[in-house]
Amino acid sequence: MMQRPFRPEDYSLKQTSPHLGGGGVAGDKLTSTYDLVEQMQYLYVRVVKAKDLPAKDITGSLDPYVEVKLGNYKGTTRHFEKKTNPEWNQVFAFSKDRIQASNLEVIVKDKDFVKDDFVGRITFDLSEIPKRVPPDSPLAPQWYRLENKNGDKIKGELMLAVWMGTQADEAFPNAWHSDAATVPSDGLANIRSKVYLTPKLWYVRVNVIEAQDLQPIDKGRFPEVFVKASLGNQVLRTRISSIRGINPVWNEDLMFVAAEPFEEHLSISVEDRVGPNKEELLGKTIIPLQSVDRRLDYKPVLSRWYTIEKHVVITEGDKKKELKFSSRIHLRICLDGGYHVLDESTHYSSDFRPTAKQLWKPSIGVLELGILNAQGLLPMKTKDGKGTIDSYCIAKYGQKWVRTRTIIDSFAPKWNEQYTWEVYDPCTVLTIGVFDNCNLQGGEKSAGTRDSKIGKVRIRLSTLETDKVYTHAYPLLVLLPSGVKKMGEVQLAVRFTSSSLLNMMHMYLLPLLPKMHYLFPLSVTQLDNLRNQATQIVSMRLGRAEPPLRKEIVEYMLDVDSHMWSMRKSKANFFRIMGVLSGIIAVGKWFDQICNWRNPLTTVLIHVLFVILVLYPELILPTVFLYLFLIGVWYYRWRPRHPPHMDTRLSHADTAHPDELDEEFDTFPTSRPPDIVRMRYDRLRSVAGKIQTVVGDLATQGERLQSLLSWRDPRATALFVIFCLVAAIVLYVTPFRLVSFLAGIYLLRHPRFRHKMPSVPLNFFRRLPARTDSML
Repeated sequence: MMQRPFRPEDYSLKQTSPHLGGGGVAGDKLTSTYDLVEQMQYLYVRVVKAKDLPAKDITGSLDPYVEVKLGNYKGTTRHFEKKTNPEWNQVFAFSKDRIQASNLEVIVKDKDFVKDDFVGRITFDLSEIPKRVPPDSPLAPQWYRLENKNGDKIKGELMLAVWMGTQADEAFPNAWHSDAATVPSDGLANIRSKVYLTPKLWYVRVNVIEAQDLQPIDKGRFPEVFVKASLGNQVLRTRISSIRGINPVWNEDLMFVAAEPFEEHLSISVEDRVGPNKEELLGKTIIPLQSVDRRLDYKPVLSRWYTIEKHVVITEGDKKKELKFSSRIHLRICLDGGYHVLDESTHYSSDFRPTAKQLWKPSIGVLELGILNAQGLLPMKTKDGKGTIDSYCIAKYGQKWVRTRTIIDSFAPKWNEQYTWEVYDPCTVLTIGVFDNCNLQGGEKSAGTRDSKIGKVRIRLSTLETDKVYTHAYPLLVLLPSGVKKMGEVQLAVRFTSSSLLNMMHMYLLPLLPKMHYLFPLSVTQLDNLRNQATQIVSMRLGRAEPPLRKEIVEYMLDVDSHMWSMRKSKANFFRIMGVLSGIIAVGKWFDQICNWRNPLTTVLIHVLFVILVLYPELILPTVFLYLFLIGVWYYRWRPRHPPHMDTRLSHADTAHPDELDEEFDTFPTSRPPDIVRMRYDRLRSVAGKIQTVVGDLATQGERLQSLLSWRDPRATALFVIFCLVAAIVLYVTPFRLVSFLAGIYLLRHPRFRHKMPSVPLNFFRRLPARTDSML
């Protein structure tokens, strides 16, 4: 079979017009609950309890359970042993779209080894089942008398509630769904929608100052002493003290990441390097993080002396004697709440708030996401000899992760679930991932099975207009060793609502990160190591939830491997730079044409303009800003109308050579022989990875310059356009010589008048969107 040729339209964003909120369409002013999803009708059956059930066994006992049957769909409650008055309180939901019957049967049965016995049943005509109005009002259950197979009343009653409702019903999240009939009871938790919260992360700063009265074994040599600190699987060491003796000094900072609630203690040990790869323990202490001081700013906390102990067992004849040596170490330990603990890349982070809640600013708006459906999904596994897929979505923004329910065996699943987040910064990114659930069997059958990734979507909030509903079908793209592959499309509805336009505009002038990142910045190496530890902690904590949010999902959503070397990404970043420089190159070519009189009329006009600006230099800056203002207003007509999406051409995923993809998917360190090639290959990838990051950062800065007038971020462009108009007017009425004088004095100002915090223009520039959100 011939491979289908690459068509850009297959990988593009498509605008859709779903019927939202039970009738509204995209763009309407929607305000009701669940107004960003299509309304789905369900038949709900709530089985509460039974009484006076007749005995069926020879012993006079009964092991009852309830079977709810609607056409080919059948759901059962758990059974109770030897109980005639059981209480289940379980809810069953049947999708109206899949109903192919006219009657609902609720059957009480007796659990048996060979064949379950029939106890009694209740039958409902679907045309007589009431609808809940309003949909969120509770419906009281009623007692129903059981009937035998002939329709005669028998002993025993069952308390039920039966109604028609929507997914907005409060019973929906925990209900048994008809499409989960093939899932074992111990796997049902894996298919229900859930909300997860990222644990609260802290930076732990350990300032190792000095130690006193150390007791090395070898008294005849100067000890080479260092301090080793560990927190969980994080282990850091100080340098060897320059003071060789029993009272060493370091004054060195060690940084860790910890998550609340604090489950691990900080371990501090003082060791003496007595030889190559050989250390002797001189003392150790354990410090609970619950007792550590918390600080919100740059003021140092009080230092403390801690006792470090060493136990030595000495054998004298047949007796063993334990000796305890005590020394002291001087430490300054604190939980730094003024930093934001980075667990995502800053290019598409969803949160920049500091750890300490006291430093949070009020929210500026609300983000609402409707996860509607997916189309054209590809089979991800084989079941009973045919391809199938059990898909669900994960959405991550800020500290809140949401997981939709799993739709069983459907290549066009309909979720229609809506979620809400508070927004504290518009220059943040919402991430949505689609996965195939491979853990439906529950128990040991699913142990070690990894959920497969189907695709991911990123949406930067600052690129959205406020109070507008965006409904689009986003392509789900995955890069495989064989090349880029479209796995289907996911349809989303997104709305960003601002509570105060003034507060949101003010955010563009503030630093992106908390001020501690600028007053006491961490090194790039520190940030990389700390981010790696943070992602491991988040992955471990979410993996312990029920149902677990698995490690492969968390790492995919957080882009853990985004820093690894890739020839494809390096090419993409190079061409991003060329795209940024293309405007400057075009101006240079145009100016060269002016100099060469290619168009005499244009050259004459430029000469006239040049003479005017020379005679009236005060018009230069007003003309430039007025020109930028007019360009910005002119480009408003062609402003982007759709959110950004994954771009295969920008990522060079469609043109990547198979050998380049093989290198990108290679392990680190490489698995390619021989050994000498591995060493050189890894070194090349490590160096090239750093170059790739620098090139990407340069491309980001250039694209931010382009976005000043592109209306990609409508609020930022509006602010810049207004600034250009005001600047044009102010510079017109102000003498040029005065402006030049003030600008020169400002640029040459004394260091005492310079601040460590970034300036307002720099803050504004760092908040501008780049095309990193569209990188695959």
